[in-house]
Amino acid sequence: QVQLVESGGGLVQPGGSLRLSCAASTNIFTTYVMGWFRQAPGKQREVVATISSIGSTNYVNSVKGRFSISRDNDKKTVYLQMNSLKPEDTAVYYCYAGSSTENSWGPGTQVTVSS
Repeated sequence: QVQLVESGGGLVQPGGSLRLSCAASTNIFTTYVMGWFRQAPGKQREVVATISSIGSTNYVNSVKGRFSISRDNDKKTVYLQMNSLKPEDTAVYYCYAGSSTENSWGPGTQVTVSS
């Protein structure tokens, strides 16, 4: 399986920004669909954003216009730029890599939006 390591989480005030990064350990990074999921306390894990191998993106409605997912295939890294953060964005954010044969998850990084 692909090993994924997230970074960039932390505490931010409402209206602030954070950028999450996820480095993947695979030589076939370009073939994977990459994404970010999140799980808030007491809630189910939900998809936040995905990006295909050719760069097509999708977002959950609650983050459209505020979050942006991107990937750097040379660095084998996927990013999630989060702007205009709200308290309801507080969650553990998980990086995801998917193919036709496997799904992999990172250990997660905490994002807390609070004043």
